[in-house]
Amino acid sequence: MRIDAYNQVSQLYQASRPKKITKKSETTVRDQFTVSSKGKDYQVAKKALAATPDIREEKVAALKEQIASGSYNVSAQEIADSVVSRFFDSSI
Repeated sequence: MRIDAYNQVSQLYQASRPKKITKKSETTVRDQFTVSSKGKDYQVAKKALAATPDIREEKVAALKEQIASGSYNVSAQEIADSVVSRFFDSSI
């Protein structure tokens, strides 16, 4: 048995032993997004709409006062025009 051959083989295998891998610092990748100009306009419009009341109290009060005093008159032509325009707007 040749010892010198064994040493050479041993050196070869020692060189190829796996080395310990040190853990590198983890870098976190974060998702990013941007809002388009249309989206920003939509957000502004939505906020403005949310700030507006559903019922215009001043208009309702004025109509109530006209009805109570008997001065609120609507012609039959105005009613017919309103009904016809709503029918054609909703049927399209």
